[in-house]
Amino acid sequence: MTRVKICGLTTGDDLETAVDAGADAVGVISSVPVDTPREVSRERAAALVDAAPPFVTTVLVTMPADAREAIKLVEEVGPDAVQLHGRIDPGDLASLRENVDAAVLLAVDADDVGTAETYDDVVDGFVVDTTDEDGGGGTGETHDWDRTRAATADLESPLILAGGLTPENVADAVETADPFAVDVASGVERAGGVKDPEAVRSFVDRAKRARARIEP
Repeated sequence: MTRVKICGLTTGDDLETAVDAGADAVGVISSVPVDTPREVSRERAAALVDAAPPFVTTVLVTMPADAREAIKLVEEVGPDAVQLHGRIDPGDLASLRENVDAAVLLAVDADDVGTAETYDDVVDGFVVDTTDEDGGGGTGETHDWDRTRAATADLESPLILAGGLTPENVADAVETADPFAVDVASGVERAGGVKDPEAVRSFVDRAKRARARIEP
């Protein structure tokens, strides 16, 4: 069954909505240099992470300047996993992984998935997203799921599919790309940074019911 992450949570109500809908993971965004209504302070991120119940994975989404900054942020917020955006040296990722008590996920641009091979042995998963020119996600744009599936087929690290996913297209995305998990933020919102409970429930349900297509 495909796992589901609801990202960009900013309030306790939205956290509760995601958990009640059956999300496997919840994401909070903090310390990013891009303008987004989903960013929260480090203190708020830590509070939301602390409020998540057992067996729901908490993910800190950030764009650190270097490994040292990322390590400090993870220590302050205390997530189960950290999802990194932007350009990061493999050596910095390896250092981060050795120094934090959290899984390390790396976001890669759907148009440049081939770079993932360089990081495959120093991360715990790849978030393939449609990013902007600064490397940030949350663009709300889809990408070629067939190409993403082919490009990640030989990687050891699991694929987390993001980019323009909605309740209407997530089943098709799962069937096409066969990801380990799907990741959504703006696709289940009623306004910037505010989740729509009905859309969240529909997204989780459709993602989990979908099955990958069996190729002949």
